[in-house]
Amino acid sequence: MNMEFEKKLAIPMEVKEMYPISSGSADIVERRNIEMKEILSGRDDRMLLIIGPCSADREDAVIDYISRLRKVQETVKDRIMIVPRVYTNKPRTTGDGYKGMLHQPDPEDRPDLFKGIIAIRKLHMRALSETGFSCADEMLYPENTKYLDDLIGYVAVGARSVEDQQHRLTASGLECPVGMKNPTSGDIEVMMNSILAAQHRHTFIFRGWQAHSQGNEYAHAILRGYVNKHGQSLPNYHYEDLIRLSETYEEHDLKNPAAIVDCNHANSGKQYLEQIRIAKEVMDSRQYSEDIRKLVKGFMIESYIEDGAQKIGEGCYGKSITDPCLGWEKTEKLIMEMADFW
Repeated sequence: MNMEFEKKLAIPMEVKEMYPISSGSADIVERRNIEMKEILSGRDDRMLLIIGPCSADREDAVIDYISRLRKVQETVKDRIMIVPRVYTNKPRTTGDGYKGMLHQPDPEDRPDLFKGIIAIRKLHMRALSETGFSCADEMLYPENTKYLDDLIGYVAVGARSVEDQQHRLTASGLECPVGMKNPTSGDIEVMMNSILAAQHRHTFIFRGWQAHSQGNEYAHAILRGYVNKHGQSLPNYHYEDLIRLSETYEEHDLKNPAAIVDCNHANSGKQYLEQIRIAKEVMDSRQYSEDIRKLVKGFMIESYIEDGAQKIGEGCYGKSITDPCLGWEKTEKLIMEMADFW
């Protein structure tokens, strides 16, 4: 086999014993899970706003950012439920580059997966204990979800993972809401099939066990734009796209029809400032169509302390080392405007 096995990693149960969740934090996770499900089902008409850095690159800056969100949350709590993005696994299109805190707790040091497992668990624990936020993370590696499943409040399955069987079946066994992104091809039917699979019960192999999932009826769509055969980014957040998705939901036997609009990635062509305009356009569409109003439950926005992005090692505190993000001043202003308009 053309690989070297360096060391065996601790299993999730062992890591959870080393770093156990407190009863208070467990209560926060449960309460916020219920709130998110109420929003996704339409029983609560607040906006779900999943917002934060493209990748959680350093603990101090991420906690600083989340603490700022906490203050804003108190102001807009009647209109918006904020779920911070704490993405500790970073998918790479070519496989090269920084793969997230799980791989490199220190972006300038060599990969250390055990240190990474501890670092991401401690980061989510700090978010809970210091800010009262259960956060969102991406399911890049399905079997790694057990390291964090007691801490996180929302899971996203990315555009390159949504067609994978193990991602779909693992999503069906999670307690928290799971958002399924449309694939990079833009094929909405693929996304709908993924949602359907996640909402059903399954028996499958998971971490060496025969496992039985109960189905996740709050699995839902995330529209993130797509790429055509020429490699050009194209959006799928416009009025016609949302109407089409609403109609597609009606054609499928799915529970709790819901969509989150990802304002970055192919929807913005990774032009991070476009996220502001995109969010406002979608909110306008909700005003014109009752079907869109019922369908669109919120947004996903990439935001950090400083505008833009930097290379690893450039040392600007709170500035993304992966995709460019909205800075804090623009973020705070946008959230307040969204609360007024929603």
